[in-house]
Amino acid sequence: MKLYRDFTQQEEIDREYDCESALDMPPYIDWFVTNSARARTELECRPDQRFGPTLDETVDVFPASKPGAPVLVFIHGGWWRAHDSKLFSLVACGPVVRGVTVVVTNYSLCPKVSVSEITRQSRAALAWVYQNATRFNGDPSRIFVAGHSAGGHQVGMLALTDWAGDYGLPADLIKGGLPISGLFDLTPFRYSWLQPKLLLTHDVIARESPLFHVPADTSGFPMVITLGGDESAEFHRQSATFAEAWRAGGADVQTLDQPGKNHMTAIGGFEDPDSPLTRAMLDLIERTGKTA
Repeated sequence: MKLYRDFTQQEEIDREYDCESALDMPPYIDWFVTNSARARTELECRPDQRFGPTLDETVDVFPASKPGAPVLVFIHGGWWRAHDSKLFSLVACGPVVRGVTVVVTNYSLCPKVSVSEITRQSRAALAWVYQNATRFNGDPSRIFVAGHSAGGHQVGMLALTDWAGDYGLPADLIKGGLPISGLFDLTPFRYSWLQPKLLLTHDVIARESPLFHVPADTSGFPMVITLGGDESAEFHRQSATFAEAWRAGGADVQTLDQPGKNHMTAIGGFEDPDSPLTRAMLDLIERTGKTA
């Protein structure tokens, strides 16, 4: 019996998606911890800004040096069930040098909450950023969102948000997205090592898979879709399928392969103001008609 596509066993799905088991994780965690601590020391940082009622609902803000800067909101990965914003402060290094205010979001984790609640918290964080951007030298009319892995999934869900109907905010609150190693179809994870943590149901998968809800008109939401060249075939397929679907609705969708990068190093370019990843982020901003 097929579980998902041509996969008939959990072990086959896990081989494609369980990058934590495939990689030697401690050196990557050490890199995140060390360089993120350095970022919070060397950059202006306003940590733990509350955007919601629970203790997990905070953001860390790294303001640009000048008012009116574009804003990049970054949502961390960890398979919806691990890590926090402090581990990913390093992503602010390159964008801030390039004149971008960076906001790194925190959120509650599975199984304490559901994937749907994480999406709600991400949407609340973006609403807060819009309402408070000027406090951090940000321009609320130039908000962009990036995310890694599970955070890339959140970029997809944020792109589907009815900001006007549900929040009374501008329909184009987010001007573009940059999912990195994103996950857009949650179906395989019900049959994976993650299921005891995620507790996915059919309804949650149907509601929370961005690929299932791509609107007919995507022209108002440009994207850069990227991942590491060394990532698994399934990660590449998920990104390619979502890019094709989003582009079919008229959106300007660029793809960025990162040769030699794996699932963990795919976000490393944000440390470097001149890296292909940072340049792709700046190009996304420029394509909306206003430069950083």
